[in-house]
Amino acid sequence: MKRPGIENEPIKVQTNFFEVTKLPKMKITHYDVTISPEVPPRLNRKVFACFSEENKNVLGGVKPVELEKGSAPMTKTRPPQGFKIVIRKARDIDMEDLFQFLNAKGNMTNNCKMAINAMNIIIRHEISAKYPTLRNPFYTPQGATSLREGIEAWQGYYQSARPTMGKMMINIDLSATTFYEGGPLIQMVAKILGLRSPNDLRRGLSDMERQKVEKRIKNLRINDNHRPENKRKFKIEKLTQTSASDIMFDIDNGNKFNVETYFQDKYNRRLLYPFLPCVIARKNIHLPIEVCDVIPEQRYMRKLDRNLSDKMTNFARQNPTIRANRIQTGLNILNYQDNEYLKQFGMEISNNMAVVNARILPTPTIQYHQSSRESHVRPNGGSWNLRDKKVINGATLNSWSVLAFLSYKDLPDQAIKFFVRELITTCQDTGMNISERDPSICRENPIGDIKESLTKAWLKARNKARGVKPQLILCILPNTGSDLYAKIKRVSDTVIGVATQCVQSTHTRKPKKQYCANVCLKMNIKLGGENSFLIPKHIQFLADEPTILMGTGVTHPSPGDNEGLSYVALCGSVNVKASRYAVSIRVQCGRTELIADLANMVKELLKTFYQTCGLKPKKILFYRNGVSKSQFMYVLESELAAIKAACQSLEADYRPTITFVVIQKRHHTRFFPIEKKNADKSGNCLPGTVVDMDITHPFEFDFYLLSHAGLHGTSRPTYYQVLYDENGFDANRLQTLSYNLCHTYVRCTRAVSLVPPVYYARLAATRARLYSFSFRNTDTESSESVAINFGAVEELQKVMYFI
Repeated sequence: MKRPGIENEPIKVQTNFFEVTKLPKMKITHYDVTISPEVPPRLNRKVFACFSEENKNVLGGVKPVELEKGSAPMTKTRPPQGFKIVIRKARDIDMEDLFQFLNAKGNMTNNCKMAINAMNIIIRHEISAKYPTLRNPFYTPQGATSLREGIEAWQGYYQSARPTMGKMMINIDLSATTFYEGGPLIQMVAKILGLRSPNDLRRGLSDMERQKVEKRIKNLRINDNHRPENKRKFKIEKLTQTSASDIMFDIDNGNKFNVETYFQDKYNRRLLYPFLPCVIARKNIHLPIEVCDVIPEQRYMRKLDRNLSDKMTNFARQNPTIRANRIQTGLNILNYQDNEYLKQFGMEISNNMAVVNARILPTPTIQYHQSSRESHVRPNGGSWNLRDKKVINGATLNSWSVLAFLSYKDLPDQAIKFFVRELITTCQDTGMNISERDPSICRENPIGDIKESLTKAWLKARNKARGVKPQLILCILPNTGSDLYAKIKRVSDTVIGVATQCVQSTHTRKPKKQYCANVCLKMNIKLGGENSFLIPKHIQFLADEPTILMGTGVTHPSPGDNEGLSYVALCGSVNVKASRYAVSIRVQCGRTELIADLANMVKELLKTFYQTCGLKPKKILFYRNGVSKSQFMYVLESELAAIKAACQSLEADYRPTITFVVIQKRHHTRFFPIEKKNADKSGNCLPGTVVDMDITHPFEFDFYLLSHAGLHGTSRPTYYQVLYDENGFDANRLQTLSYNLCHTYVRCTRAVSLVPPVYYARLAATRARLYSFSFRNTDTESSESVAINFGAVEELQKVMYFI
């Protein structure tokens, strides 16, 4: 969609975009280069650099830049002495198409895409020869932080050429990833086992320790250090089961030696740790751990555990001022001004962060029950509280129980009862009706049969309420582990059919009012109540005519899981004020971009809307999450057709007007306030800051919206792009509606970063993954269209059980 007009007085903010002040004007020639035999990327670069240097005259003095395609594995043989290079001209890239596109005089042609790709190759070429590079970002050991077990966090810098309004910009941002620490392998082994120094290894390794070390260092690249003049490189295959002093092998003359003696006699190297196992490398080579060094700059590719993940998050998180300064540091490392490749292609890039126009949208008014002392509230700084407020529709709780997965010693009954009293008081104060004030308390083993445990709690609640069906089980968990939580949700949602509210035991010992209030909000929603809604004039688009909001959420398999499934959720509002939602869930082939069964999912939600409020939606506002930019049109064509087909399958002439908006959170755009009055207390831009010019699409309808207040680090705005619009939105109306909706998220009294239908869909998709649905498609040819419908029991589907 083309960009409509905008309103509101602009302010100025800085953004991490740097203007390309001079663009290449000549044609850029693209050649396909084949180097044989195939070798790893780093050697490929050296070979090509050597070729370029030797053939300067033939190349007319030009330094070519190359784009890596694919990567050969690390070879187990010595590199070849000679290489064959074949160069074929592929195409000329004419920059004129790009100039036309930037100035809104032409569309995004294939030539435009090639020109932008060429610019990305030019800006990355020099830096990728100096530092480890992963697609866009490059990483530097400067400021690296040790995390644990021989793993360290490295600061990285992302750079990407971006077309904007009338100009090209370079988006530069921070990145972070994990590397193995370089240096002696013996040091790494000590760290993996949590020892203070290698001296603590003198007792040898237990079988369990050996397995732990082997798992961590398998495939690690090392070099030996016992012959400094002739270091060799290896990849670790495994560890021996016996120590260096026990491993025997034959020498040519028939004599037998152990590894310890061999190194003493052959290299005059007395082993300090002969009681440790050896590393097994290529051709069955046995190397004592102490003669191995870990080659630096190797990425740690495994999934981080919770502790490491938290440390990594803290390393990567910086407040806006620090982030802006570090981006400037990255710019200095990139040193565009002295980049020979940029110069020869006629490119120049500004050293200054772009200053762009922004606007701050007005804060909406939130309505609570009219009996509240404060029934209307305008949030200040993106948050508010429940003091003196009662929920719009408070649920009644007649039958419930408490299930504690802790012993009496860890959490006595009186502590549980005190927490329950505080929670009930908070629920009553906020408008809920808790008729059962003394729920039964059960205790069960966290590693026991969870179905049996929940069933006991369910029966206790029913018996105490004299046969009334239990509505809720309050589960107290011993720690933050996710396994127990997953089991509870799977059983309660899909087997028993009762709402559960999980709380951590740490919060029950000295319950805080705010914590109890947040738990109360979730309980009210799970029991069918409503917490709040916006006053009609702040959701005018919904108030004018019956309108359904829809949002998608997808969770894909973990990296490396080639047989994993994707879980897709579609959330839709079920009333005219969009204060309650229903969800439709499918399981489909992993990493499929399209939602395979979207037509039936939309049909389900349209029916639910009609059944709930007796009205047919006349308008559909569809927020699509999780689509890469290159797939926008592909997704639009397929899924818009599916939405229309769903409508017409209900009634042949049922054609509600549709607006299809893609939203993205995975991008590298950040904003930094210039004036203090436009910053919140965390140093971020104020909630409601919207940018829809200068760094956005040259002419299409898109914008960045920062709808939440910053808590930690630098806030990430959400990117919205309108792909299709039959509802006649102008920019201000859609931006304001989206921002206002972000104040209706039911789990907290804060404006959130995503519109609620998308947020809820993500929660529902994540919940679906917890069910560990064991479906595996056996028909590989039709796997792309496979979508299995499943979810909570029917009773729970009437409420927002996934909150």
